[in-house]
Amino acid sequence: MVNIVLPDDKARKLSFYLAMEEYLAHHSEVPACFFVWQVAPSVIFGRNQFVENEVNLAYCREHGIMVFHRKSGGGCVYADHDNLMLSLVTRQENVGFAFNQYINMVMLLLRQLGVEAVGSRHNDIMVGDRKVGGTACYKTGDHCIVHGTLLYDTNMEHMTHAITPSPAKLQHNGVQSVRQRVGLLKDYVTMSIEELKAFITAQLCHEEKQLTEADIRGIEELERKYEII
Repeated sequence: MVNIVLPDDKARKLSFYLAMEEYLAHHSEVPACFFVWQVAPSVIFGRNQFVENEVNLAYCREHGIMVFHRKSGGGCVYADHDNLMLSLVTRQENVGFAFNQYINMVMLLLRQLGVEAVGSRHNDIMVGDRKVGGTACYKTGDHCIVHGTLLYDTNMEHMTHAITPSPAKLQHNGVQSVRQRVGLLKDYVTMSIEELKAFITAQLCHEEKQLTEADIRGIEELERKYEII
């Protein structure tokens, strides 16, 4: 698998990375590519969700939290610089196979670090009864895009106020609050977030490819299509 890297360390919005996934699905010549990214405080809601039901927009505006709509299904996610976002773009016709490939890949990585990670029927990555990662996927052309979060640390105040799942949804997961359901990897590993990021990339990728300025322009053109609220 090829690790995709940017030509600079410029801070970019979450919409850029969503567009980057889509761009790679249509322009990459390798069977599978992967990259890890981090963003400023953001909320991203799924394809089939209504933002008013899932996101406290007033809170997000007040605290400078950006809100984005992604093309994959699944639930609403809060992310910030203390989370890792993982993207797998693979030439694969079967969405279920791509999903399982990603989840098994991440679980095995965490188990190498002594973390007893398991998958859930909701496509989450769990440690005990705590969620440490979520996953979503969609197909475009002959590629599948699988992306997910790994909760290393996070601003729990923002997470619990920016995301507003219904009481019925929380009860379905057997919890009373978002905070009760979440686990943080910093409590299970001795690595820093940067060390964890480097470990993941080193374990999964056998080579590296840097995007060109032309690639960046193409991604930025695609980025305009992503809704920002």
